[in-house]
Amino acid sequence: MLPTSRIFLDDFFDDFEKNKKIDKMMKCDVYEKDEKYIIEMDLPGANKSDITLDIEKGYLRISYKKENVEKDENKKYIHRERISVTNCSREFYVGEVDEEMINASFKDGILTISMPIKEKEATKKIINID
Repeated sequence: MLPTSRIFLDDFFDDFEKNKKIDKMMKCDVYEKDEKYIIEMDLPGANKSDITLDIEKGYLRISYKKENVEKDENKKYIHRERISVTNCSREFYVGEVDEEMINASFKDGILTISMPIKEKEATKKIINID
């Protein structure tokens, strides 16, 4: 019996992705809960000191930069799935959030960011018809 075409195509389209390593390194979930935006991001092998967060004009940037990367030139890999990315970042548009109340924690390779959503003032604008 021949394997299904799904098996053959599993990784085929991955080769066309620009940021294949970053996508595997910085997988995340973004959701809203209790009037907050929550981002949970996997950063396996990272240290808290390797991560930088900044927010500007509604855009949250999460950067990862590993300073001391050990390379073993004596290793001859047969198969490799664990990626050693040393520098990557992701950006999310979060809009109007209370920047002073953003909280972040990093535990067991998972970065969790909580951002309270600012209440939007109800505005009413009368539109003139020409």
